Amino acid sequence: MNDQTPGRLRELLGRRFQAHPWHGISIGAEAPRIVTAYVEIVPTDTVKYEIDKASGHLKVDRPQQFSNVCPTLYGFFPQTYCGDRVAAFSPGEGPQAAEGDGDPMDVCILSEKYFSHGDFLLQAIPVGGLRLIDRGQADDKIVAVLKGDASYGECREIGDLPSALIDRLKHYFLTYKMPPGAERGAVQITRTYGSAEAREVIERSREDYRERYPDLEERLLEALRKG
Repeated sequence: MNDQTPGRLRELLGRRFQAHPWHGISIGAEAPRIVTAYVEIVPTDTVKYEIDKASGHLKVDRPQQFSNVCPTLYGFFPQTYCGDRVAAFSPGEGPQAAEGDGDPMDVCILSEKYFSHGDFLLQAIPVGGLRLIDRGQADDKIVAVLKGDASYGECREIGDLPSALIDRLKHYFLTYKMPPGAERGAVQITRTYGSAEAREVIERSREDYRERYPDLEERLLEALRKG
C-alpha cells in the first residue's frame, strides 16, 4: 500500500457505489474558502429532511409543524463534526456551549435560483455564521452563498447580505422547534460572525471530524484485505 492507495480506492468504490454524503465525499481542495455542501432541504419544503447517519440516505425527520420554513437552502459540509473544538469557539462574551451537538457542520446557502428538492451537492462560499446554542450544545449555522450565483455569488462577508435575510434566518432557528405559546430560551443565537470566523469554525469542525473518525479509509482497506 502506498500514499496513493486511499485515493484510488475512493475512485474505484465511487464507480460502483454511491458515496455516503457525510463520510464519502470530500469537502474540497479549496476549503474553507470554497466548500462542497450537501443540501438536505430547500425553502419550499414543508417536511424537514435530514441525512440518515447510518445509511447516508435522505430521510424524513419530521413534518414542519408550523408555518415557518427555512428561508435558504440548508444542509451540511461533508467530513465535518461539531465536537469539542467547535464548542470551544467563543470569540465574544455571553453563554458558552458545553459541547458540540455531534452532527456535521450545518450550512445555510443563499441563491436566487429555485431548487425543487434537496439531495444534491454544490459549491458554496462561506461569508459568516450564527453561533447557535441549543440546550447547551454548539449548533453553529454557517452562512454561505452559492458559487457563481447571479445575485449573491459576489458576496464575501455577511454584511454584504440584506439584514432582513439574516433576521429571517435567526427567526427560523429560534422558533422552528417551538410550538406557539412555548417559553423562549432553549435555543439562543449568541453571536453573528463574519467570513474569517466562519472559516475558523469550519476548520475546527474538520479537526473534530478527524479526531472522531480517524483513518476511515485505512480501516476500510484493512477490512477489504481481511474479507
